[in-house]
Amino acid sequence: MADIIMKNETLEIGIHLHGAELKSLRKLSTDTEYLWCADPVYWNRTSPVLFPFVGGVKNGIYRHEGKVYRIGQHGFARDREFTLLNQTEDTAWFVLEDDEESRKIYPFAFRLEIGYQLLKDGVKVMWKVKNPAEEVMYFSIGAHPAFNCPLRQGEKQTEYQICLQDKEGKVLNEFENTIFGQGGTVTLRHETVKLEDGILPITETLFDNDAKVIENGQVQRVVLLDGSGEEYLAVEFDAPLVGIWSPPKKQAPFVCIEPWYGRCDSEVFDGELKDREWEQVLQPGEEFRAEYKIVV
Repeated sequence: MADIIMKNETLEIGIHLHGAELKSLRKLSTDTEYLWCADPVYWNRTSPVLFPFVGGVKNGIYRHEGKVYRIGQHGFARDREFTLLNQTEDTAWFVLEDDEESRKIYPFAFRLEIGYQLLKDGVKVMWKVKNPAEEVMYFSIGAHPAFNCPLRQGEKQTEYQICLQDKEGKVLNEFENTIFGQGGTVTLRHETVKLEDGILPITETLFDNDAKVIENGQVQRVVLLDGSGEEYLAVEFDAPLVGIWSPPKKQAPFVCIEPWYGRCDSEVFDGELKDREWEQVLQPGEEFRAEYKIVV
């Protein structure tokens, strides 16, 4: 059972305080659940926030001002207890701040706020990252929502499709994928993936080499289509990167659509935290804001 439940005439969402994680997005008229149930057989999460790292760091370590820190994939916010900051009929905000434990692995003061606004056609997810200190702060943040695919029992995932669109809503003819390497890093290699009418078919081997990593704002709307070609869910965002993922070689019954402000290290990266590609920077007292929308 979720800690926070919000409902309107069309939808109901549930949120856990642990990780401020969205755990349910359900259409009331059809009793359709869109979010993955976190079955550990495939993946034991539903929609974790990725902070203060997106992806992994090379060899599990990073350097800041000459010191070496060890941190796991995707940071630590997804595994922390948030506090409910405020709640209205359709919006709830949660907050996490640095503490003694976090500073051992991430030596920055921070205030992370995550908000959810329930809409008639979906949910808006909002982030605020604040730097309360007198030193520059470096971080990444990203989303990792997993959506049921197929949506209905008895259907095959390979009957479903993904449609990729740009910021104007136009379908793409192709996209450039940054190819994953070893140890959770990306390579310097890229591949051009051709699309017909923006469609990326969901084949049994689509995710065998891990996530599709799409950089430089190529895609800003990702749509899931059911077996009849009908759109049943879309994720809309302004983020410069998006990952599309399902566990490699498992044919797991879900697809993750992940807007990112940051990504994992390159396999050849050898710099400090401030030198990471796509790293976000906050000056003392500054605040970062971003959001994305799930439409059903």
